[in-house]
Amino acid sequence: MDVVIHCYRCSFGLDAGDHALQPLEDRLAQKPTITVPTVTLDGATDPLKPGGTADHASMFVGLQEHRIVDAGHNLPQQAPQAFADAVFKVRDWSALRGL
Repeated sequence: MDVVIHCYRCSFGLDAGDHALQPLEDRLAQKPTITVPTVTLDGATDPLKPGGTADHASMFVGLQEHRIVDAGHNLPQQAPQAFADAVFKVRDWSALRGL
């Protein structure tokens, strides 16, 4: 439980992360584009991400699809078929591109 709470505190900027990972944090802060095939998922009733993540679409320069799923924050458990479909979609795209 301590790990989960710490993770959320870091995500919301309320606690410091692992200093050994700071170089990665610095790179991510530059918001590099994402080139790998990606399906992004938002739970329609996710209380932790009000409004979802559709506005992140500009970060993806490769194949990308955004889906809103009738679920909350834990999509693999709450919507396993939708989650699996997204994984299979990326697999299919990757096979087409020889990745």
